[in-house]
Amino acid sequence: MNWTTACPDWPARITARRSLIPFDPLFPEEAEAALAVFKSLRIVDVPGRPTFGEACEEWVFDFVRAIFGAYDAEGARRLIREFFLLISKKNGKSTIAAAIMLTALIRNWRHSAELLILAPTLEIAGNSYKPAAEMVRADEELTDLLHVQDNFRQITHRITRATLKVVAADTDTVGGKKAAFVLVDELWIFGKRANADAMLREATGGLVSRPEGFVIYLSTQSDEPPAGVFKDKLDYVRDVRDGKVADRKSLGVLYEFPPEMVEREAYLDASWWFVTNPNIDRSVSREWLEDKLVEARRGSVEALCTHLAKHLNVEIGMRLRANRWPGAEFWDRRAEPDLSLDALLERCEVVCIGIDGGGLDDLFGLCVLGREKGSRRWLAWSHTWCHVGVLERRKSIASKLRDFEKAEELTIVDDELEDIAEMVAVVERVKDAGLLACVGVDPAGLGEFIEALAEIGVTQEEKLVVGVPQGYGMMNAIKTAERKLANGTLRHSGSGLMAWAVSNLKIEPTATAIRATKQNAGDAKIDPAMALFDAVVPMSLNPEPAQTRSVYEQRGLRVA
Repeated sequence: MNWTTACPDWPARITARRSLIPFDPLFPEEAEAALAVFKSLRIVDVPGRPTFGEACEEWVFDFVRAIFGAYDAEGARRLIREFFLLISKKNGKSTIAAAIMLTALIRNWRHSAELLILAPTLEIAGNSYKPAAEMVRADEELTDLLHVQDNFRQITHRITRATLKVVAADTDTVGGKKAAFVLVDELWIFGKRANADAMLREATGGLVSRPEGFVIYLSTQSDEPPAGVFKDKLDYVRDVRDGKVADRKSLGVLYEFPPEMVEREAYLDASWWFVTNPNIDRSVSREWLEDKLVEARRGSVEALCTHLAKHLNVEIGMRLRANRWPGAEFWDRRAEPDLSLDALLERCEVVCIGIDGGGLDDLFGLCVLGREKGSRRWLAWSHTWCHVGVLERRKSIASKLRDFEKAEELTIVDDELEDIAEMVAVVERVKDAGLLACVGVDPAGLGEFIEALAEIGVTQEEKLVVGVPQGYGMMNAIKTAERKLANGTLRHSGSGLMAWAVSNLKIEPTATAIRATKQNAGDAKIDPAMALFDAVVPMSLNPEPAQTRSVYEQRGLRVA
């Protein structure tokens, strides 16, 4: 049997309101039998208590057919085993999830099978369990067939003794589960949790010995840039959908705007809202969305970004807040992803290095800022270090830090604290290339680093290390960097970690100056961005590399 889950023409399909599933059910009889069960279930919180067959749009039936139609009854195995549905809020996601899992419970043949709905919180677990329980209670035949146990958030099949259990990850344990059918709701929230990957592996481990099973991931977009397991899964299913990765066992149904529409902000036009809201004018009120968009646009930029993410599935990149650093607006467009450290050293005539951070509860940022030969543009390459303890102390960003580690933008060190040695190695490399003009450092708490630099001949006495004024003393560097980003004369390597740090910057004005600080007192980190400003300070003085200056000039002495 030949099929593909790739759907490279999805932009044309989604804007024409066509199915995003590029194949017919692999086993039509299985698909229609399951769909008949699904359509017979009742939606009890809708006036008139219609069945799914009466109330749903065709996209729902396509999704159900794809899931259950992938089951080969003769071989007792499912040919497509992993599904991902990304859809905006209020499109009935949790209710549809409950009906799919109830259908699986009814259609299941394995005795004592476990079916699991895994939600990140107790409240979200209730959003799936309550509709499922009410679907059973609304049907006399189902009441005879299935036993609802509210105290356990569990529904048991009276004949097979199979159970559908709804588990809240923040209160219940998933250890030891042997579920053949798993549905994970609101994957974006799991993406914020450091232990989510291990938890999901534990929850889905039962599928290894149950070839008839499936796992379904459901999510809206994240209210922050995607991270952790959510980012990993979303990136992967996009690649499968786009034909970049061949995986016939995975299917992504992603209701999101094509990149071209995002670029021209078509999502602000109400006539296009059906793209991510296939239930528009059914479970989703167009008028309500219009009112909420007006309200969000009157509020902060952050409120608008959150509205666009949750109700229009627009992925948040840099969080451009109202009190953001103005340079953040230009950051993404000035990226040169191929700008490695090697390339920078090859292209530049002089280099300044900025260092910031360094505590065990902090990030340690390094920025290599070079002046390009000929064009005299500034080129920036960055890397960051942190102690492994940060992952425990700052759990809200632990999964994000692991993402940066995978991207090789962050090095996580243990108690041996190799961070300083690795940074000094970068400085020595620049120095040996004859390009080093200066290392600019935040003077606070860097005594150990200064000592390590002295061992390679980079000292304050030689004016190769300078303490950079912090707080309001950084104002000139902040404004210089933003102006050069705006006019395109500052380019950078496109580091995701740096983009995150830049988005965390907050500018606080006074009557006579400004200073950069964090957006909040929580776990948002800005040290890598501050390292850039530390490098901008000496680079703004139009330096020459130390190798081209005489020893007298290096020491600030005038030659007679």
